[in-house]
Amino acid sequence: MFPVWMLGIVILFSRCDSFTEVDLPQSQLTAAAVFEDRVTANAAMTDIYSKMRDNGVLSGLFTGLSNQLGLYSDELTSYNAPGSLSFHFSNNTLQASGAEIAQLWTSGYSQVYAANAVIEGVDNAAHLPEADRSQLKGEALFVRGLLHCYLANCFGSVPYITTTDYAANRVARRISENDVLLLAKSDLEQATALLPESYVSSERVRPNRYAAYAVLARINLYLKLWDEASNAASAVLNQTDLYVWETDLDKVFLKESNTTIWQFMPALMGNNTKESGTFSFFTGPPPASALSPALLGAFEPDDQRKAHWVKTITNDSGSWSHAYKYKAFTNTGSSVEYSIVLRLAEQYLIRAEARAQAGDLIGAKEDLNKIRHTAGLPDSEAIGSAEIIAAVLKERQVELFCEFGHRFFDLKRNGMLDTVLSGLKPGWDANDRLLPLPQNELLLNPNLAPQNEGY
Repeated sequence: MFPVWMLGIVILFSRCDSFTEVDLPQSQLTAAAVFEDRVTANAAMTDIYSKMRDNGVLSGLFTGLSNQLGLYSDELTSYNAPGSLSFHFSNNTLQASGAEIAQLWTSGYSQVYAANAVIEGVDNAAHLPEADRSQLKGEALFVRGLLHCYLANCFGSVPYITTTDYAANRVARRISENDVLLLAKSDLEQATALLPESYVSSERVRPNRYAAYAVLARINLYLKLWDEASNAASAVLNQTDLYVWETDLDKVFLKESNTTIWQFMPALMGNNTKESGTFSFFTGPPPASALSPALLGAFEPDDQRKAHWVKTITNDSGSWSHAYKYKAFTNTGSSVEYSIVLRLAEQYLIRAEARAQAGDLIGAKEDLNKIRHTAGLPDSEAIGSAEIIAAVLKERQVELFCEFGHRFFDLKRNGMLDTVLSGLKPGWDANDRLLPLPQNELLLNPNLAPQNEGY
């Protein structure tokens, strides 16, 4: 199992982005030496972020979940040609042998492996200062928990990998999705204890304590631990000196936005986000995808998010819309937008849902209306727990669209996938809530069997 990425520390940490990394001196490219020096140890950690930005579940490219699960749910309408890595997501024809499935699995576990290498490296480093040791281990635990959360939500029962031991990993067994989330919760709880409150830099490209709390809030929501989800979200929202609510929708996705909790820096100075290239188009029909009628119809009249975060292209053949949260499509000399992975709005919506589930309806509506007012909408008319929860889910649909698969995961965790997608996706059935396990991984490691049902 995982033979592609069991290549050792030297390969994992030898490539660095010019904008985000410090090159590792050739004399220090050994597992032990990397983590004895704070400069190269930090370079090893930031190299993981560059890999996450460029490949895998969190990448803003066509192969990342923002696009793939947008196509798999009701956010995007596909114009992809057969043979593309998005075609089978959009047409509900995924196969265990598909390259798009192997890519998500392999990149995800490769990045987990790299995080484990950092954890083991700093634990064994004799000369690394304690503050750096805590920071780096906290970041690595943050990454490990976050990635396992995504892998479990995509594939269901998966292995939880906590070592770089090849012999152990190649025979790893799957555990239940719930158990994966519980282990991820434990990793994030450890991360909150290790990470500092402040950011390493003003760019917010390295997670702090509250980034860990933000992911912890999401995991607790998925686990239906309402009070814990609310408390973790509050831990973030209460930091009003650090996080300042932005009422100008055109500033939310700028790199200096104070609603950003964690983001990816571009590889080169002047570059911006990969999402802008993935979702934007300038003529119709679109080359890959467009926002779906279902998503466009979900916006209420006068919702300013549709005016500011959606762009429509019209010609004699028709009209198509694309996500316009990120507006910088080309190199701008000095980068103006970074890919935002965690932001404040999600925390308000997590707390609103958790409060409603726990019976705090007044608090739930306060959080829900915070989001609505910024969008130019009046207070929600929802009454009672069930109505407020439904209103929160509707708000998540139009607030978090095309951001890392939120819509698909919301439908999945609320048992709504079949109702929403049966009429939209050919051949949709309940088994499609999970992606197939990569066939090659099943052949390499029989302990991963059985394959997910339906594949």
